Amino acid sequence: MRTEEGGNNGSCEKVFESDEYRCCDSMDKVGVYDVQPFTKARQDITVISQEGKRRLNVHALIEVDVTKAREMITKLKGSGDVSFTGWIVKCVGQAASEHKQMNAYRLGRKKIVLFDDVDIPIPVEREINGERRPLAYIVRKANEKTVADITKEIRGVQRQTIDASTEVLGETLTRLERWAIHAPLWIKKLGVRLMRGRGLLKKKHLGTIGVTSIGMKGRFPGWVIGMGGPIATLIAVGGIMKKPGVIDDEILIRDYLHITITADHSIIDGGPLARFISRLTELLETGYGLLEK
Repeated sequence: MRTEEGGNNGSCEKVFESDEYRCCDSMDKVGVYDVQPFTKARQDITVISQEGKRRLNVHALIEVDVTKAREMITKLKGSGDVSFTGWIVKCVGQAASEHKQMNAYRLGRKKIVLFDDVDIPIPVEREINGERRPLAYIVRKANEKTVADITKEIRGVQRQTIDASTEVLGETLTRLERWAIHAPLWIKKLGVRLMRGRGLLKKKHLGTIGVTSIGMKGRFPGWVIGMGGPIATLIAVGGIMKKPGVIDDEILIRDYLHITITADHSIIDGGPLARFISRLTELLETGYGLLEK
């Protein structure tokens, strides 16, 4: 492996194969470090996330008792038909279909478009060229599918082979869409800017209500505050913690799921948001959809 050395009191080396830098100078107050490239994937995430700063975001942090649902999922695991993430997507889809203001976008300056179909984008972490990337996949019409259908769809996506031609998890892309994925960063920024206020275009390419599950990646005892990005609503699922809860006037140990809901205040007011949260909480606490075939 080729390296370069330099410095007065020690040495620094560049590892050419991995394009990483490692400082070995014991006298340097910076210490030992690695420098890695700011990849194209991370640049794309930055472009999308920056849209969240333009929104009038309102955040709701809630705790939901999912003890019953987890027991039901454990009993169904033998069949392999359901997953916790698939069930969350189903509940969000149902709640949003009943409260369409959460499933809406701006349409120009003076209109709002509300959709019947709840298209839920979720991040699916895959390895591409040695790098772990959270690639987006949209569960279309999640409100019309069963938990088993959604689970099967997500697992099928996770098993897909990813290469340069199927970088968006195998979706059939137009020539323009394939070009946009590999376009320079300034063109992507322009594209995101042009989508502002174009609700129909956003629905087609971004979905409507995003679900991201931080707690599924490891122990995460708390909430995560999402930036919102360009999508209508973001549901960020945090960790599950055991704590005392009152059930039928008895104190019992329960499983509480931490959820953060980020909505655009230019579209949704406090009342509709509260009603959506109430319905979503009811669906989650009763294990909605887990008995469907």
